[in-house]
Amino acid sequence: MRIRIVDAFTDRPFAGNPAGVLLLNDVFPDDGWLQNIAMEVNHAETAFAHRLPEGGAADWALRWFTPVAEVDMCGHATLATAHVLHTTGAHEGPVRFATRSGVLIATPGDDGSITLDFPTAPLTPAVIPAGVAEALGAEPVAAFDTGPNVGDLLVELADEKTVLGLAPDHKSLGAYSSRGIIATARADDPSRGYDFVSRCFFPNVGIDEDPVTGSAHTALAPHWSARLGRDDLTGLQASRRTGLVRTGLRGERTLLTGRAVTVIEGELHA
Repeated sequence: MRIRIVDAFTDRPFAGNPAGVLLLNDVFPDDGWLQNIAMEVNHAETAFAHRLPEGGAADWALRWFTPVAEVDMCGHATLATAHVLHTTGAHEGPVRFATRSGVLIATPGDDGSITLDFPTAPLTPAVIPAGVAEALGAEPVAAFDTGPNVGDLLVELADEKTVLGLAPDHKSLGAYSSRGIIATARADDPSRGYDFVSRCFFPNVGIDEDPVTGSAHTALAPHWSARLGRDDLTGLQASRRTGLVRTGLRGERTLLTGRAVTVIEGELHA
């Protein structure tokens, strides 16, 4: 069985967010085996997919696992899986994935990018929790609940410099949402090619800082589109690896566009 490591939301190796990708035969193996493979790969997520019978609502079944848990939604590993399907010839054109978050569609572009069609996160203003400023290392100016699909607390900070300088207490951040914290601010200089910045900390699923998070951008897109007055934006996730996500707010759906590159391909013997 072939296993691949794909860097997503980037066009160059060793940037973006790495994901393991395994294309399976016709069913998902035992959950324990899937979790062990994800633990062995030890990236933010490992994606497992198998082809579905023709004529249904979806073309492939898709699941995502962190090193410690299965998750309901993952953007970068979906992008990575679509990249593998297209570059290996396993699937042509738009691919419909059956997932725990419904049917998600990945459409290849003529320029080599892939656009994901995900549900928009329903943002609800929240009271800034006591203690979150100390855990994060900066005082939020606003906070929002991102709903059950994303499961994060989104906090807006004063400026880009504050987001880039965060050095949070990861263990403490786990008390404020089911997955973790999305920290964001408006870009200081949009001429650099992005409209907002973010960093994502997910201690409750074993990820201290996620390099580039597609699912978080289903919340960042409506947040910044409302503030900036445009439906189409570009976000920079300012982790050490960094990555760009182009967002398109389409009502209850959000389009996430990026590139991916396969970095490692090998044989799984487990």
